[in-house]
Amino acid sequence: MTSTTTPSGQPSVLLICHEEDVIDSQGLAAWLGYSLHLAGIVLLREKPGSLLGRLRRERRRVGALRLADALLFRLWYRLRWAAGDAAWKADEVVHLRARYPADLSDVPVLRAADPNTPEVRDFIAGLQPDLALARIKVILKPEIFTLPRYGCFVLHPGICPEYRNAHGCFWALANRDLDNVGMTLLRVDPGIDTGPVYLQASYRFDERRESHIVIQYRVVLENLDAIADMLRAICAGRARVLDTRGRDSAVWGQPWLSAYWQWKRSAREALA
Repeated sequence: MTSTTTPSGQPSVLLICHEEDVIDSQGLAAWLGYSLHLAGIVLLREKPGSLLGRLRRERRRVGALRLADALLFRLWYRLRWAAGDAAWKADEVVHLRARYPADLSDVPVLRAADPNTPEVRDFIAGLQPDLALARIKVILKPEIFTLPRYGCFVLHPGICPEYRNAHGCFWALANRDLDNVGMTLLRVDPGIDTGPVYLQASYRFDERRESHIVIQYRVVLENLDAIADMLRAICAGRARVLDTRGRDSAVWGQPWLSAYWQWKRSAREALA
C-alpha cells in the first residue's frame, strides 16, 4: 500500500487536538504543514462538564483522599507555575511558527465537541489522510482511529508501557525514574496507550527550573524532526515496531501535591 500523492510529495496527516492548546493547534500544526502535508485539523472544544467528568473518573480510580490531593496540586500549579508556563507557551508558538513557516490558511478545519461523532468521521473520510495524529484527552473509537490509511498515532508525554494514560513525565519524575522521562510515538488501538510503539525520546530536561507541563511538551518538541522522519518511514513501510514485551506496564492519572513535594525534595537532595 502506498501513501497518497500530495502536492508536497509528503504523506498526508490529519491533526486532532484541543482548540485551546496553542502548542498543538498552532505550533504542531505549523510543523506538520511544513514537514509533511497537513490534510486537515479537527479542533475540539471542551464540552461543559468535561472537567467534572474527569474528576469523577479520577475519584473512582484513586478514591476521595487522592482526588483531594490532586485538586490541591491543581491549586498549587495555578499559583506557582501557570503564569510562567502560559508565557512560555506563547513564546514557543512564535518559535515553532518561525522554524516551520507553513501557510495554514487553506487547511480544512472542523470544530467539534466530541471526536467520536458522524460529523468527524465524515470529515476524516472525505480527506482520506495517510495517518492521523491525535493530541487529545478523549479515547477515540475504532470507527474513527481506523479511518486513516496507516492508522492514528499519538505523541504520548510518557514512556510506554511504564507510564500510560496521563502525566507520564510527572510520575516518572516523582518516582525518580529519570531514564523514563520522555515521549512515545505509538499507534492507537482499543486500549489506553497499548498500541505498537515506534519511537521513544527525551531531552536534557531541567527538573529544578521547568514545570512538569513544560517538560511534557518539550519531550515532544525537542524531537519533532525525528518524529517526522518516523511518520514518513511508517507510510513508506520502513518503520520497525519497538519490542516492549516483558516491561512493566502501569496506568497513571492526575498529579498529586504530595507526589510533587516528594519529587522536588528528591531533586534537591540529588543536587546536594
